[in-house]
Amino acid sequence: QVQLVESGGGSVQAGGSLRLSCAASGLTFSNYGAAWFRQAPGKEREFVAGISWSVGNTRYAASVRGRATINRDNAKNTVFLQMDSLKPEDTAVYYCAAEPLGRGNSDPDRYNYWGQGTQVTVSS
Repeated sequence: QVQLVESGGGSVQAGGSLRLSCAASGLTFSNYGAAWFRQAPGKEREFVAGISWSVGNTRYAASVRGRATINRDNAKNTVFLQMDSLKPEDTAVYYCAAEPLGRGNSDPDRYNYWGQGTQVTVSS
């Protein structure tokens, strides 16, 4: 059974940082592209960052570029999202997702597996 479990969310003041983790089990994680998405209340789920399955190429949404870093540790079956200089508009539930042989695409329909999400709240 495949599971993705996010952790590391919480409440932080604007300008602060958080490091989100997503631990995968039940799959050969190194064969999967991974991504982080987020969904704020009343808004659609949006892409935040993605990382490919092979060489670890990364891509970012314009709204977080320069403030976010995605990386992965295949030995630990974990993908991370470091978020710095957080803004109130970053407040959302953050989800990780995995796609077999994926490139870290921004299209959520490509992803086979999703975690349950972790809440990030940024106060001004």
